[in-house]
Amino acid sequence: MAQNGSNTTVKLIGTWASPFALRAQVALHLKSVEHEYIEETDVLKAKSDLLIKSNPIHKKVPVLIHGDISICESLNIVQYVDESWPSDLSILPSLPSDRAFARFWAHFVDGKLFESIDAVAGAKDDAARMALAGNLMENLAALEEAFQKSSKGGDFFGGENIGFVDIAVGAIAGPISVIEAFSGVKFLRPDTTPGLLQWAEKFRAHEAVKPYMPTVAEFIEFAKKKFNV
Repeated sequence: MAQNGSNTTVKLIGTWASPFALRAQVALHLKSVEHEYIEETDVLKAKSDLLIKSNPIHKKVPVLIHGDISICESLNIVQYVDESWPSDLSILPSLPSDRAFARFWAHFVDGKLFESIDAVAGAKDDAARMALAGNLMENLAALEEAFQKSSKGGDFFGGENIGFVDIAVGAIAGPISVIEAFSGVKFLRPDTTPGLLQWAEKFRAHEAVKPYMPTVAEFIEFAKKKFNV
């Protein structure tokens, strides 16, 4: 049974540049959960004892510590937060069919979309990068279609409010901006992904996102350090 008492300590282990830690931060903000944020300051070189103890399998952020329970994996954390702190604002939709839709596209992001982003980012030269860019654009086109279907004219995948798919897709905002800067190719464009382009602007500016989302310049500097560019 989930612990949701006010006396139960909540901590989040993350790092400022992690697109996956961002998901947990947004979920906690949306549900107004008071918590202690613990920054992994040297995640590229070493990992803290607390992180290793809390996530011994993957040793990765984010990790949500709720009392004596450790919850790992960003989408798992988002669902846990939504279920453990009931409120008028639900992150996952109430209808089973809508929940299935949301989970499908969240897994699409963590599977095919991130795979295509990583492929472009890891390309050895411009020719290989451009060849791989086509697959990324195809995946973004599929996501654009899903946005048009689910938003129903609203600003977000969940309509007028940020929901599970928005939080999942929000994780690509930083990586996309980095590969756009390094490749010179715009992947979110008004002619091919108009909905996603506007969605990205609205998402970054949302009160539950803006305090935790690094700027494009900060993402780029982090990427340069990470990949020794």
